[in-house]
Amino acid sequence: MRARWAVLSSVADQAVAALTNILVLVAAARLSTVADFARFSAVYLVFTVLLGVSGAYTGQPLVLKRGGGAETRGACRSAVAFTLLAAASLGALLAAVCFLVPGDTARALMMLGLVLPVVLGQDAVRYAFSTLQQPHLALLSDLVRLACVLGALGTQVYGAPPARLIALWGLSALPALLLSATLLHRATAGAPTALRPLLRRGHLGQRFTVEFGVGNATSQLSVLGLSAVGNPLLVGALRGATTLFGPLNVLFTSATSFGPPLLGRITDERRRVRATAALAAVLAATAALWATVLALLPDRAGRQLLGDTWSVAADLLPATGSQYAAMAVGTCGLLALRMLDPRTTLAIQVVFSLTAVAFLAGGYALGGVQGAAWGLFLGSLCKAVVTWIRVSRLRRRPPARREGVTADALPAAP
Repeated sequence: MRARWAVLSSVADQAVAALTNILVLVAAARLSTVADFARFSAVYLVFTVLLGVSGAYTGQPLVLKRGGGAETRGACRSAVAFTLLAAASLGALLAAVCFLVPGDTARALMMLGLVLPVVLGQDAVRYAFSTLQQPHLALLSDLVRLACVLGALGTQVYGAPPARLIALWGLSALPALLLSATLLHRATAGAPTALRPLLRRGHLGQRFTVEFGVGNATSQLSVLGLSAVGNPLLVGALRGATTLFGPLNVLFTSATSFGPPLLGRITDERRRVRATAALAAVLAATAALWATVLALLPDRAGRQLLGDTWSVAADLLPATGSQYAAMAVGTCGLLALRMLDPRTTLAIQVVFSLTAVAFLAGGYALGGVQGAAWGLFLGSLCKAVVTWIRVSRLRRRPPARREGVTADALPAAP
């Protein structure tokens, strides 16, 4: 019963966190012109990359720790303290540089630098609560943040500049940070804080950061690059379209987080792979169904969601829906690979992240924003196909030849 409650709390927490990000973008789209939303989206994309790096470096290694002893509690305190210090240093540098640069985008980036310790710190505490097996506290913190951010953005009127929206969004996370920091301090009272292990060579977060960089940040940064040298509305159009598919991101995150321990209960390897393939089919069908629902939305309802950005985002729905269906298959393929041989995923991430960037740039050159969206789909499709080919080959290989696969490679069932 306790394990079920923990799983439900974790899924609910991810859903609330994802919903917050979706509603922030929806609110910004409704409050902004198309050009201002493109600027806001570009800055928010920078935050998304920094959030992913922070989670990969401190959060993902942290949740691998087991037990509730002093060592684990100390690791939680250390991870949060390290995140706050690193975010404050990086944010100060970003704000100082952008202060010297003219333009609305630079001002918004400056505001992001000032609020960076708040938003990254609050996310780091969520990882700490998960490690301490108290996801209900993370859920409480994220509910407070959701209420505060909606209240803050709800006070604004149409035409609010991107810098103001970034500042309000960031500062609205402060109550959640203070609450969660207080709860974490009580839960880890007396545990030591040590930052030096997080800086040592070989820290597990360094590998996870590389995986994130090649698997996620590369494509996002390439979109920023294309918008800088080509059409600046590219970011807003793609971000508006992907915002509509936010609920699917919750499903993908839940599958990645809770798939291994649940599938690990299946002792037969062939059945385990088949179950993962069935999950891929279900998620892909869900993505196709969701894309169909969005495509049938009346224009008025779409504008209620994304404001002026709806007109450009609606044209990308077929491509983005196809991309998410392919992403569902690829996500589950990587899940199967991690259970068969976890050392095979990094190479696939590197090769096909670069492939996706090439398709993105090529599609943009041939067909503008529409071509860029279909290029992202082709990149996800190729990754999904090759991932499952790799799964099939590993399945045919004798277990003794699968180097690096031990019982410790599979997460324990909850």
